[in-house]
Amino acid sequence: MSALLVLGGARSGKSRHAQLWAESMPGRLAYVATAQALDTEMTDRIEAHRRDRGERWHTLEAPLNLSDAIAEAALRYDAILVDCLTLWLSNCMLAGRDIGAATGMLEQAIAACGVPIALVANEVGLSVVPDNALARRFRDEAGRLNQRIAAIADNVVFVAAGLPLSLK
Repeated sequence: MSALLVLGGARSGKSRHAQLWAESMPGRLAYVATAQALDTEMTDRIEAHRRDRGERWHTLEAPLNLSDAIAEAALRYDAILVDCLTLWLSNCMLAGRDIGAATGMLEQAIAACGVPIALVANEVGLSVVPDNALARRFRDEAGRLNQRIAAIADNVVFVAAGLPLSLK
């Protein structure tokens, strides 16, 4: 098993990088989506991403139960792309989940995954300090999540302006 964590800012090319990595693997591909279509704009974004991926991809929706979705996908597919951990974190925070426990379950699912897996996450700690407590907590939790997943990933890449920089 090989685990790749791809970090970057919004529209940096991180999802495209992870998708190309996964598409280099033979067999059936699982796209584990954490986004929720809560408005028309997000519905349109999700549909555009599905069209872009093509027919080789099979989508599993996992806005909250990400570890279960990874375990299920590992049994049915030859490679997995999770996009994105940052949205999953936001969903968990809004649902009142224990972030430390949920991250621990995610780490276990990645470690037990018997197929190549790419995970995409936003790097949100490169800007100004947020002006409110919830935004600061989100930034801090995202940083901790990225560190924990980077520690167990075989490879970590940072993408800026479509250019990948290997960190690990």
